[in-house]
Amino acid sequence: MKNSTNNETVSFTVKGQVVIPRKIRREFEIEEGTQAIVQTTPNGILLKPITGKYIRSLRGKYKHLDLMKGLTESRKEDRQRDW
Repeated sequence: MKNSTNNETVSFTVKGQVVIPRKIRREFEIEEGTQAIVQTTPNGILLKPITGKYIRSLRGKYKHLDLMKGLTESRKEDRQRDW
């Protein structure tokens, strides 16, 4: 993935929708149905597409955390509660 430095101008619809230019969609592998994380930053709005490539980049990122232990304990607590 290249990091584009070219600026593109887009317009927002009444519903706040915006069309991302085709060149940028291709560069970031954005296809129909791709979801994105929307964050506010001091510089504006940041869109992070959740693509297969992004998901693969997270592989192993949290392996130092014992997430299964926490999940198991949470489920055990849920079973013990009176619903």
